[in-house]
Formats: sequence, structure tokens, C-alpha cells
Amino acid sequence: MNNASRVIYNILEWITKFAYLHILWIFFTIAGGVLFGFFPSTTAMFAIIRDWLRGNTDIPLFKTYWKFFKRDFLKSNGLGIFITAIAGIIGIDLYYIQNHINDVLTWTYIPLFAFILVFTIFIFYLFPAFVHYDLPVFKVMKNAFLIMLINPLNSFLILLCLGLLFMVMRTLPALAFIFGGSTYAFITMWLCLHAFNKVQGKQNK
Repeated sequence: MNNASRVIYNILEWITKFAYLHILWIFFTIAGGVLFGFFPSTTAMFAIIRDWLRGNTDIPLFKTYWKFFKRDFLKSNGLGIFITAIAGIIGIDLYYIQNHINDVLTWTYIPLFAFILVFTIFIFYLFPAFVHYDLPVFKVMKNAFLIMLINPLNSFLILLCLGLLFMVMRTLPALAFIFGGSTYAFITMWLCLHAFNKVQGKQNK
């Protein structure tokens, strides 16, 4: 196999892996009844991406995904309760503001949207931190929040890359259907690993 053929083969292999991982994410989310399957399926996807980024590219996907899904089922759903509760509060606040607009309440948009932005960035760090650190849920959330605070440039890069990804997926919806979840996980896990390693390097010094 010449160099060109090898490159094409590697590209096709990774396209297949990303598509398969996205399918596993959807399958296990549905298998868990969506409500209880979404968070363990998402953390399993991030765990697979983390292994790939750390050089473990030949792991059996289905078997490894199932292992992570089972291992973190309860813990990830505990994380899901927190995320769902905060998202629910945000939704209630938005509904209340939209249905009670007056001169007194319009100022509440600014702090609410600022909180939504911070919470969204926090979520980008939360799933990578969950699979990277073997800690209780509360400590995982604490680590994710602190690392987010001390890495504003990294947070900006995450927003930029995901914004570009969103525009590409919006232009080509078929790509979102085939690769959306796995591509999102790869981008955020890759950038967050950089932040985690930087923090670890400072701690080692």
C-alpha cells in the first residue's frame, strides 16, 4: 500500500469510527429510555474520545462503550439531575420574563443571559471532566468550574470551534445526522484535555 492509499484508508477508517460512535450514542440513549440513557451514553462517548486522544485508537468500540455505559450509569444520571434542574430553572425564568415584559423586568435579561452563557461553557467542561477525573460528582463539577474560570482563552476556542461546527452542520444537515454528537465530543474533549494537562503541569511544578 503506497502512501496515498494509506492516507485515504486512514481517513475512511476514522470517518467510519466517528459515524459508528455517533450511532452508538443514539442507540444507547434510546436503549436507556432517553431520560435515563442520555447522560450515561454521553459520558461513554466522551470516554471513548478521551481514549482515542490518549493514543488508544484500537479499542473495540461496542464492548468498550458498553463498559463505560454500565460503569457510570448511576453516577452520570446523578450529574444529569443537576444539569436538568439548572436547565429547568433557566427555562422557567425565560418563560416568566417573556410573559411578563414591562419596563421593570427588562433589565433581568442581562444577568440571565450572562448566566446562561457561563452555564453553557461550564457544560462544555463538565462532561470531559467527568470522564477525566475519577471523583464524586460534586468534585467533578467543582473541578470543571474552576478550570473553566482559569482558562478563558480555552473557553473562547471552544465557543469558536463549536460555532464553526454549528454553521457547517446547519449548511449540511446530513453531517449532523451522521457525525454530530461524536464531532462535538471530539472538539470539546480535545480542547479540555489541553486545559486539564496545563493545570496538571502547574500542579506538578
